[in-house]
Amino acid sequence: MSLFKDKSGDENQERPLEDTSAINIPQNVDVGTAADVEAVMKKYDRESNVRVWEGMPKQVIRWLMVAFSVYSIWVTLFSNAMPEKRLTVFVGLIAIMGYLTYPAKKGSARVNSLPWYDVILMLCGSLPFFYYAANAVQIIKLSARIEPYMIVLGLVAIVALMELCRRSVGLPILIVLSLLLIYTFYNMFQTPNATGFMVIRRVIYTLFYTSSGIMSTPINVCAKYIVVFIIFGAFLERTGIASFFIQVANSLCGAAAGGPAKVAVISSALCGMVSGSSVGNTVTTGSVTIPMMKKTGYAPEFAGAVEAASSTGGQIMPPIMGAAAFLMSEYIGVSYAQVALRAILPALLYFAGIYIAVHLEAKRLGLKGVPKDELPKIGILMKKMYLLLPLVILVVLVSTNTYTMQFSAAVAILIAIVVGFINKDERLNLTKIIDALENGGRNVITVAVACAMAGMIAGCITVTGLASKLLGGILTASMGIPLIALFLTMIACIILGMGVPTTANYCIMASTCAPILVQMGFPIMVAHFFVFYFGIVADITPPVALAAYAGAAIAKGNAMKTGVNATRIAIAAFIVPYIFAFSPVMLGIDAQWYDMVIIVITSLLGMFGIAAGLGGFLYKKINWLFRILLVLGGLAMMIPGTVTDVVGLVIMAALVSYQRFSAKKDQTKIA
Repeated sequence: MSLFKDKSGDENQERPLEDTSAINIPQNVDVGTAADVEAVMKKYDRESNVRVWEGMPKQVIRWLMVAFSVYSIWVTLFSNAMPEKRLTVFVGLIAIMGYLTYPAKKGSARVNSLPWYDVILMLCGSLPFFYYAANAVQIIKLSARIEPYMIVLGLVAIVALMELCRRSVGLPILIVLSLLLIYTFYNMFQTPNATGFMVIRRVIYTLFYTSSGIMSTPINVCAKYIVVFIIFGAFLERTGIASFFIQVANSLCGAAAGGPAKVAVISSALCGMVSGSSVGNTVTTGSVTIPMMKKTGYAPEFAGAVEAASSTGGQIMPPIMGAAAFLMSEYIGVSYAQVALRAILPALLYFAGIYIAVHLEAKRLGLKGVPKDELPKIGILMKKMYLLLPLVILVVLVSTNTYTMQFSAAVAILIAIVVGFINKDERLNLTKIIDALENGGRNVITVAVACAMAGMIAGCITVTGLASKLLGGILTASMGIPLIALFLTMIACIILGMGVPTTANYCIMASTCAPILVQMGFPIMVAHFFVFYFGIVADITPPVALAAYAGAAIAKGNAMKTGVNATRIAIAAFIVPYIFAFSPVMLGIDAQWYDMVIIVITSLLGMFGIAAGLGGFLYKKINWLFRILLVLGGLAMMIPGTVTDVVGLVIMAALVSYQRFSAKKDQTKIA
């Protein structure tokens, strides 16, 4: 669901990514071209590795995507068809569009090429779903007594869908599913009197013909909610809101010490909030912000890390959270407003940590900001506040339960169209509307395929009773210690979240890892926030830190060092989930307003200590002992509790005072 990825343009045309005059980029900054951006996207983002279509085939596929978007909006708003028909048609269309979009091999650039084997795979991946839709009532009546040819149809559809997953999503989730399928067959064969035919029939029936496999909650949520939010994101892009966010960030922080990095933090948080893709947001906003940071004096690895960490953090930024907030409310069964409110403090701590790290690095290097005469005036920007109307109206409609989520998103699309017509700098026209529908349809493919995989993973776990075994295994491996159990769950989330778009990422975590934490006794809200956070930070966690590596490619820095820097800068994302897991007060659960005020103050102070300790600079260079003490003091302040707050405050106050006094003393000696 990437807001800023445009795959419909001419691949051979080199052009600036953004209108730099509109964004007010400082002079002499080399902004990346669309060709540079596309090269990075194709290397690190599977969604950008698409077939090259020209002429009539391009127009046919373009209008197919448009028709799919229109059809999806109509179905989610008005269709009363039974799920077995509605969802099978949806997945069948996804299979067709997927094979028309993604080639077998990464980097394939042959024009208008669709090999015969891809045609066969496309038919195998779509026709069984259409057959199911046409004969849904009869198939439901058959129950588990499906005919042999139905088993074959289900089998080839599953295999074709898995191949499409390899092409569009990547191997990590596919490897997990493959291992679970092997275990499922092994488990079934342990049943007394089990035969090969019986086992295959039961597995295929469960995964293809019931609501416990492909057609389970993830794909239902995708077809019902995610698709319309993705299309909304495509329209929002064309209102010019990305340029507006960058201009606002420049106006607010551009003149501060190390200003461009602070601009990157704010603009990437805002853009990433609605983009739904850490990698896509890193590349597109980073092509503007990373050169600005490098020109100011930041090292390439630090500049790339700041952009990657900020773009990734945008996925946990309320009120949108890459559309995951709306899905979380559906999964948990609470109001959207509750989810958005719970997410505020963790997101605040995340970006406070990045901002502090950026500020201290600027002070260490003695960096200045951008001259004020090169920055946009806030008064002028206020006149473009209407660009926020689609987001504001969407949030208001959903949080007040005025309409359903999908209807609210449809209303927001109409508002975005109106706003786009008003914005004279990037005025919307009929061509852009068609482009939005086309890109919206294309961006649904990866998310839908990932959701289908998540459904099959959940189905394998259900049919084998693996959930209780996994719970028992985690409890055994952790020796009953909750901290170790959470750590093991974190590792699983990071593996499953590698390279997966935000909305699909959350669906996967909600279907697989969250139920385990709930069974362990953690509140359902805590469990879902925990797994979602660690699913998201997979994009900045080495060795598979795709967002960090994309940032490094733009900054022309070392990829692994950029990944390590991104992890260090975004350390709050690895600390905060553990804290709210043991103390849900941080999420505002069972907390009074004064509890929240105290937590905000102490947590921000704690984040300052951790950022300073990890960065190694506060007024002057900090020795290793003091760095460790600062981190420990910061952690103590972030853990809710009077005793830990007092201990942390004493440690930090003493060290900060010493550093300040020592730095002044050194300056006096020099003078």
